[in-house]
Amino acid sequence: MNEVKTRQTLEILIKKSRFIGVIVPCDNEQDVALNLKQAHDEHPNASHIVYAYRIKTANGIVYRFHDAGEPTGTAGKPIFQQIDGKELINVLLIVIRYFGGIKLGAGGLTRAYSNTASQTIAAAELCPYIEWATVPLTLEYNQIQPLEYLLKKLDGRIIAQDFAQQVNVQIQLPAGQVSTLLAAFSAPY
Repeated sequence: MNEVKTRQTLEILIKKSRFIGVIVPCDNEQDVALNLKQAHDEHPNASHIVYAYRIKTANGIVYRFHDAGEPTGTAGKPIFQQIDGKELINVLLIVIRYFGGIKLGAGGLTRAYSNTASQTIAAAELCPYIEWATVPLTLEYNQIQPLEYLLKKLDGRIIAQDFAQQVNVQIQLPAGQVSTLLAAFSAPY
């Protein structure tokens, strides 16, 4: 799976209709709602603002697509198929259409939305998706330096710490590295 690093916009003209593809990284459905509102605010005269998204949540992968008044199945679904086919996660892809006066027909619409989505994805900077885990640990003071050294090797970081009788830390690291971390710090030091 891959995710998008930053927002990317691309514009295509098809038979006098203007198609603007916007791909945005989104971590949750609130991000999706904010980005859709922004698209509507920036393009109040657009004929259609079609979208699809795919987000990983605690309950699994959530996805939705919306035709925004285009004939059913000709807009949102082709955009989603591009996202799904490229195995993108935590992403929103919006295609904004300004009608140019020439009807494209159902097949033409499907191709136009699919091609815009495909070209927008191709223009975006993608990176491998990393699932992060947060791990609480209680350590002795003499374990802090070895922990920091190990975290550098595991691409992890301390996101919270509390110094008391012992040190309580919250660590964020790639989920695949949790067992390595716990194996190193579960035995008495």
